[in-house]
Amino acid sequence: MPDTSGTADRAVRIEERNDRVVATLDRPEVRNAIDQAMVDELHALCETLERSPRILILTGAGGVFASGADIAQLRDRTSADARRSINATVFARIRRLPMPVIAAVDGYALGGGAELAYAADIRIGTDRVRFGNPETGLGIVAAAGATWRLPEIVGHARASELLLTGRVIDAAEARDWGLLSSVHAPGDLLDAAQALADRIAANGARATALTKHLLLTPPDEHLGIVGDVQAELFDSAEKHERMTAFLERKKNR
Repeated sequence: MPDTSGTADRAVRIEERNDRVVATLDRPEVRNAIDQAMVDELHALCETLERSPRILILTGAGGVFASGADIAQLRDRTSADARRSINATVFARIRRLPMPVIAAVDGYALGGGAELAYAADIRIGTDRVRFGNPETGLGIVAAAGATWRLPEIVGHARASELLLTGRVIDAAEARDWGLLSSVHAPGDLLDAAQALADRIAANGARATALTKHLLLTPPDEHLGIVGDVQAELFDSAEKHERMTAFLERKKNR
């Protein structure tokens, strides 16, 4: 995938490194609202990362993560569009990417924007973060992941409160609830996300991918596959090299 950070008329700016990609939602005139063009570009990004797995950092331009789905488009969508699960499908694809996804959230993450953040493996934010799902106030449901991912993250009772009331929570409450792992000054947010990516990238890539796979596997299926997963790693050259290096470091202390 080419670096599109300088390309005009893109909804998502892409910056690449060998081991990671930074994707910046970039529709500042509508607070990075998620429209069909952005969905299409996220699908294209997923296709690239499925072929060439790397860590993904998702963030937003202009001090906003994403203010939600584009209401101008959403208002005109029909029952047929609802059955296509437009946003839910791309968020599920992001969730299933082989390598970890980090959401670096600043400002508003509302509606579909919040659901995009919920699809990440790790979420960090700034003290300006505001999470909320106001869908019922618009006469619809949060259908792109909030009703199943949010309970997994914060528990059923807290998810019920947010989804049924439409209340917006700030960064401190989001961190207390476990929705955010850490809170940073706005100017430090991307550096913090890169530091997380550095820690992940320092580990075995295949072991990291398989750990994510197990984390997304239903608990009652683990026993049937975890032995095979570990067997693959036990027979790998990387496991032998990393454990040998560990023993050498220990011996030389």
